[in-house]
Amino acid sequence: MAPPNPNGQRYSPTMMWDSTPLFQFADMQEIIQNFVRVHVDAPGMEEGAPVFPLGYQYPSLDQLADMIPCILQYLNFSTIIGIGVGAGAYVLSRYALTHPDTVEGLVLINIDPNAKGWMDWAAHKLTGLTSSISEMILGHLFSQEELSGNSELIQKYRNIIAHAPNLDNIELYWNSYNNRRDLNFVRGGDTTLKCPVMLVVGDQAPHEDAVVECNSKLDPTQTSFLKMADSGGQPQLTQPGKLTEAFKYFLQGMGYMASSCMTRLSRSRTASLTSAASIDGNRSRSRTLSQSSESGTLSSGPPGHTMEVSC
Repeated sequence: MAPPNPNGQRYSPTMMWDSTPLFQFADMQEIIQNFVRVHVDAPGMEEGAPVFPLGYQYPSLDQLADMIPCILQYLNFSTIIGIGVGAGAYVLSRYALTHPDTVEGLVLINIDPNAKGWMDWAAHKLTGLTSSISEMILGHLFSQEELSGNSELIQKYRNIIAHAPNLDNIELYWNSYNNRRDLNFVRGGDTTLKCPVMLVVGDQAPHEDAVVECNSKLDPTQTSFLKMADSGGQPQLTQPGKLTEAFKYFLQGMGYMASSCMTRLSRSRTASLTSAASIDGNRSRSRTLSQSSESGTLSSGPPGHTMEVSC
């Protein structure tokens, strides 16, 4: 069991899916020191992964979500706080729907809970006839304005994707994402996320409408919606400081990191919208999970420990 913090609370492990870069910024060090981090790679996405053989049947996103219980059992984790971007946000949400008692909170960046419709499917097929897989993925990650500006960040990711030795694996993962099922969230219904949720999206991001729609379908008393100005399609890369601060407020609302000090989010640059109150008010309105977290077990090592897991 992990040592208690000065306030007597035991911090839950944080499971990351497709969100590793966020935790590499200096602003995240305080969080890193207080939580056990587990980074999960989808099959074939880990560094140095061999290319799958021709005809390999890549798992669906639902099947990826079904792998998480085995990971938690192996690591002896009873509960997690999940952080996911894009496909990772979908996978963690799917897992939370079927295992709500093991998820204390979720930070979902650029989540699209909807399956692709016929028009989306047709557009995807047509785009595939004229664009390379790397350009299609870039169009998914970044806004058209960002792509046109061709900033250093865009050039970096274009080079990374185009020259990735496991690009064939990435394409399989990409296809699984595009064939995802609808999560069928219903506000007030049985199919909803039971834990506190922070939804994050950049203004004018490719996923902005999907995240706004997702927010409208979740419990307003449990959901915070953070729409970040001047952040583009990947706010965890372009505005890590502001996102980290919002994340700390979110954790405080759950009863963690009560002694953490931070400045107020800049209202002039970050539009923080929630279903019931502002992100500041989230600290007082969110349910406190310190009691339930103390009853859980955590035997993976001291806070700040990092593990890499590949499905």
